[in-house]
Amino acid sequence: MSKQTKTDVILIGAGIMSATLGSLLKELKPDWEITVFERRATAGEESSNEWNNAGTGHSSLCELNYTTEKPDGSIDISKAIKVNEEFQVSKQFWSYLVNSNLIRNPRDFVVPVPHMSFVQGEKDVTFLKKRFEALSVNPLFEGMEFSDSPEKLAQWIPLMMKDRKVNTPIAATRIESGTDVNFGALTRILFNQLKKQNVDINFNHNVDDIKRASDGSWELKVRNLGSGSTERINAKFVFIGGGGGSLHLLQKSGIEEGKGIGGFPVSGLFMVCKKPEVVAQHRAKVYGQAPVGAPPMSVPHLDTRVIDNKESLFFGPFAGFTPKFLKYGSMLDLFTSIKPHNLTNMMAAGAKNMSLTTYLIKQLMLSKEQRMEALREFIPNAKSEDWELLVAGQRVQIIKETPAGKGTLQFGTEVISAADGSIAALLGASPGASTAVSVMLEVIGKCFPQHVKEWEPKLKEMIPSYGVKLLQHPELIEQINATTNEALGLAGKKQTTSSALA
Repeated sequence: MSKQTKTDVILIGAGIMSATLGSLLKELKPDWEITVFERRATAGEESSNEWNNAGTGHSSLCELNYTTEKPDGSIDISKAIKVNEEFQVSKQFWSYLVNSNLIRNPRDFVVPVPHMSFVQGEKDVTFLKKRFEALSVNPLFEGMEFSDSPEKLAQWIPLMMKDRKVNTPIAATRIESGTDVNFGALTRILFNQLKKQNVDINFNHNVDDIKRASDGSWELKVRNLGSGSTERINAKFVFIGGGGGSLHLLQKSGIEEGKGIGGFPVSGLFMVCKKPEVVAQHRAKVYGQAPVGAPPMSVPHLDTRVIDNKESLFFGPFAGFTPKFLKYGSMLDLFTSIKPHNLTNMMAAGAKNMSLTTYLIKQLMLSKEQRMEALREFIPNAKSEDWELLVAGQRVQIIKETPAGKGTLQFGTEVISAADGSIAALLGASPGASTAVSVMLEVIGKCFPQHVKEWEPKLKEMIPSYGVKLLQHPELIEQINATTNEALGLAGKKQTTSSALA
């Protein structure tokens, strides 16, 4: 049985991206009809789920791969600034939702957790100090501290320093304004609110096909996974936010902008400790340096996580390879994504990234004890029985032709939209969820240019820094930090006004 219906907006996938776009559009255009289709039984079950990612509010406070050393020895902090500004945008929108009583208790999804970088060896210590000197004078990174004193580090990270043989230089940076974000909880909160605002949310529904209708709208064929019945539904605008599943739907849409793009899946594993006496000894997200040949998403880190008001520790991620594009996907996902138009890029990527493929396969074959050895670089006395293995979410990196050539593997997120703005798809991975609001503002700008001027006052009400670069307005940074920290319950111990060297 098949029925035909119409709506203004369709959101495919009930993850953080669709939740964010739906929430923005409901504020901007309350009378628009929005329909959501999700193949799983609840919201936020894939990449957005709290057990499928590390929950780092990515703001470049600790992620060493967002700062690179240039040939002249100086540190390029441009990506760190970009990611930090994007996270500030997310915090502003969340604060607006709290102040509008659309989110009742921010503590349900965001808590303050210091962010730290930790390195060993003379070369990396020199790099970290230069990185600190470049960032700490920047208003976005105010309050960052540096120390190469083992005694100071023992105060900051007692679990990591206990029983550590310090026979090589070590150092760390620390900033108290970091966060742990439960993106799964936030996704569910936003969808619960959207439901109250009459958004039609359909779980256990799979979008089988998507094609352009004669009037320029989009017709979707949607299957109810419970009953097996199908329906056809038309929309003026479609957003494909289905995580790794976005690529297949983008290909089915047939838009020119999606041609040539492929995907490379990377799986992840974390070691998790829930033992209270161990967890109580560490409260920070501590990022190290990625092993040589590892993808940026494999930077090792030891994280305090707060899930359902309970603290645990995550260590990882250990990368691996599976042809699935989603955690709950099909082993045929990679193969069915190969099309005549992206075959050249896919083959070029395979040839260019043999070392990465080898690395992923080696990671996949690690025993628990070998993973424990990697963990002991962070916690020297870690006991195997205190830690269990957790399979994280799938990430699909974009493969496309760039100025660097065919088959370039892209790290990060990217919006692919049709020239007329009637459809957009989100591809890619980290920092993803942390920058969801900025990415969805990009979708709005690309897909609703005719409305942007009309919406600007509301956008500025929701996001006071909308349309400006924070770094060019230091006074705005201070003001936004004060208001968002208060709204989100992050205003704890006051940051020092000057950066500290210890």
